[in-house]
Amino acid sequence: MDAGLTCMSDRQANALECRGVTKRFGALVAVDRVDFTVGVGEVVGIGGPNGAGKTTFFDLISGLTPMSEGTIRYMGQDIAGTAPHDLCRKGLSRTFQLNPGFDDLTVYENVLAAQVFGRRSAGGLLLTRRADREAARAVLADIGLADIADDRVAGIPVLARKKLMVATAMVNEPDILLLDEPVGGLTPPEIEEFIALMLQLKDQGLTLIFIEHVMHFLMAVAGRAMIMHQGRIIYDGTPQGLSSDPTVTEVYLGSAGLEVPA
Repeated sequence: MDAGLTCMSDRQANALECRGVTKRFGALVAVDRVDFTVGVGEVVGIGGPNGAGKTTFFDLISGLTPMSEGTIRYMGQDIAGTAPHDLCRKGLSRTFQLNPGFDDLTVYENVLAAQVFGRRSAGGLLLTRRADREAARAVLADIGLADIADDRVAGIPVLARKKLMVATAMVNEPDILLLDEPVGGLTPPEIEEFIALMLQLKDQGLTLIFIEHVMHFLMAVAGRAMIMHQGRIIYDGTPQGLSSDPTVTEVYLGSAGLEVPA
């Protein structure tokens, strides 16, 4: 970890600061002057209708897409223009809506491979250090995948693939973990299992920011909710306040047929 980042990572520091973040695709403004701050150890759930700009916003934070305007600071350091693999080395990791993996490798080998571009990188494409192997096994145990560590990824179920994405992020010891629709496609019992995993990470003090339409998951995990619509933030507050906010009800909860659990 860079010395400049280390000195910023106290409890008073903001993990993430976005100011005036904007992304234009021609005449379309996908993300419109968003101001968004997340404290160290905070857990924020982001919701909103399809096309609201949520995933594009994640793409800007994680370096996959360049901003049109604005600033993004991670642990006090401006990260605009920083490549995704460099952000991973600094401690910002991300998972995606889909569940990609190296299907011909085992679960363990996928986690080992994930260290190539992270903080634990040995500086090459082949990891042979004992510490790397031990770290991969330890993460699999923590995430609940140790029993299938030697199974090929092509044959594992959806829930295990989603957990594997978390494992490949966590092996690099991130300060911030971004998750894009982590429980999409899961059954209710599987969602409960994934909630337990997220609460485990939350208890460890990890800063979590996730996009999710499943309101039960958002209510169970997030300490704060942020709702986007047409590229802008229309709500930023407690998850419990969502159902009483008229704008959120009109443009998101009502139109989508979603219910906020009591």
